[in-house]
Amino acid sequence: MKAGKTGAEVRLQGVAKRYGQVTAVKPLDLVIEGGTLVTLLGPSGCGKTTLLRMIAGLEQASEGQVFIGGEDVTLRSAGERNVSMVFQSYALFPHMSVLDNVAYGLVSSGQRKRDAHQRAETALETVGLKGFGGRLPSELSGGQQQRVAVARALVLEPDVLLFDEPLSNLDARLRRSMREEIRALQQRLGLTVVYVTHDQAEALAVSDRIVVMRNAGIAQAGTPEELYARPGSVFVATFMGEANHLRGRIERVADGVATVALDALRIELPDRGLPPGEADLVARPEALIVGDAGGPGLPGRILRAIYMGSHAEAHVETPVGEVFVIGPRALARRAPGSAVSLTFGTEGVVLVQP
Repeated sequence: MKAGKTGAEVRLQGVAKRYGQVTAVKPLDLVIEGGTLVTLLGPSGCGKTTLLRMIAGLEQASEGQVFIGGEDVTLRSAGERNVSMVFQSYALFPHMSVLDNVAYGLVSSGQRKRDAHQRAETALETVGLKGFGGRLPSELSGGQQQRVAVARALVLEPDVLLFDEPLSNLDARLRRSMREEIRALQQRLGLTVVYVTHDQAEALAVSDRIVVMRNAGIAQAGTPEELYARPGSVFVATFMGEANHLRGRIERVADGVATVALDALRIELPDRGLPPGEADLVARPEALIVGDAGGPGLPGRILRAIYMGSHAEAHVETPVGEVFVIGPRALARRAPGSAVSLTFGTEGVVLVQP
């Protein structure tokens, strides 16, 4: 593929999938802008892979319409949609060379082998595997096999590139480098990518937008920063990383600002449309600040504190429940049972729906 090409928009209108009495995906609307990377994120069984397979044409939607590049492809087969998919297992042919694996789709569609191999060589160079074409898949590392699978998808010059849990077979360090490579490749080539994962760190690292799915529907969609800093529910907040779920009371709302009572502490937060009364809020561990006993804030007691090298982690007992805190390394020097006070930073504390 050539840099500068902008991928196609994907638009889902009222798309749903049922297997008999079981609803795998509830009717939903979703727009994936051309040239962006959108991640479908959620726990196992939430419907994200089924939704990806409906975009690919590997599953037929029970209702609704699928548009790719403005064309209605709802009734088209996978081969008629000009999309490519990278599977979790890579699905490489073990008896074929890397070059033949990458060229396979072109050759099977009738292209001359010589021309197909030229395009395959270019695709391998794009993913950093120039000169690897003569090897067998068994002679490559897991990360290299993953790149071959990406090259095989890219060589078809798809309107949309689909990834189904592509990094789950790699170790943690390799996952980090490969997700950076996928993101760089997507941006360089202007691809439209739909990416499925259950790993929130992976989603945060690669995405323009994240669609968090739960119970066969969309829980919330937004940019990584929006979902992390302003989750709409307790589920989204806790799925997008560590979060303390606290119960408080909104005492009053004025000019979009809610005064929230947490035991004897009062804090002001954007009201997010919530009325006075009992309320849920979430606080990221890094938004909580541990100070000396007797200071402003909630009184607390250190249950345990752990030195983590670049930072410290602590569990603190408070009148509103146990909370998890990430702070500077000095926090680890506080002994279990020692009295502290707990205050809240200006970011990472939000009111949410239950």
